[in-house]
Amino acid sequence: MRKPSVSRRRSRKMTRRLLPLFAPLVLSPVVTPLTSTSARPGNKELKERVSNYKVLQFDQVAYSLYQQMGLQEQGLRFDVFDKALAGYYNMRRDGTASDKPIITIVDFAKSSVQKRLWVLDLEKKEVLFNTYVAHGRGSGENFAEHFSNQNESYMSSIGFYVTNDTYIGKHGLSLRLDGKDKGFNTNALDRCIVMHGAEYASGEFIQQAGRLGRSLGCPAIPMEHHEEIINTVEGGTVLYVHAANDAYTSHYLDHVTALTELVKEASPNIPG
Repeated sequence: MRKPSVSRRRSRKMTRRLLPLFAPLVLSPVVTPLTSTSARPGNKELKERVSNYKVLQFDQVAYSLYQQMGLQEQGLRFDVFDKALAGYYNMRRDGTASDKPIITIVDFAKSSVQKRLWVLDLEKKEVLFNTYVAHGRGSGENFAEHFSNQNESYMSSIGFYVTNDTYIGKHGLSLRLDGKDKGFNTNALDRCIVMHGAEYASGEFIQQAGRLGRSLGCPAIPMEHHEEIINTVEGGTVLYVHAANDAYTSHYLDHVTALTELVKEASPNIPG
């Protein structure tokens, strides 16, 4: 008998671990309750109700996972995690990301003196890393307030990325990042936006300067952890860089299609 591929075995293993979260979504029908006095909704209204219900379902699963992983205690806000998880499933759905169950989240709405980068293993439901990350010098001082997709702006770029290949540069082991949100980060490869280690991305620098040091636009991380983090997240995994930016939009934030991918992974393993 032909053995399943490594990626398929990994996907099945992950599904078994997350199945308790997914089962209610697959087993429960989509219900749009109507009162006895309400008129039957039109097609547009019905579609909107179904869509809203699916968004609610996704958010419920995301919050359950958020609680199980203890992410509030790790300083990660639920709304940021919820967006990252939606993007993760959408990027898996269209083949943009690999099947590695890893998400890296950066929250630039937080001060640079806070540990605002998280690497999560969804299969093991573990926080692998929570550490400092620098923003670009053009984005602001202690807080990142300005963002750009343009070369020589020295600003950080927000949105969804997939990790690319590694190389050895002036900062040692570095990881290329491929931006996937048009208008926000798609020039990342041309701008040489990479994840790398830096001496200025450390608690010691914060003690001296009152804030973290700044990069030329790269998400720079502490030297003491940078090789381990890069080796963990390389290989087409999802990186979501969040910011308090009302102009940001992304088709990867579609919770309805994210739910479709989530249920698709779970349904073959649910009895019935």
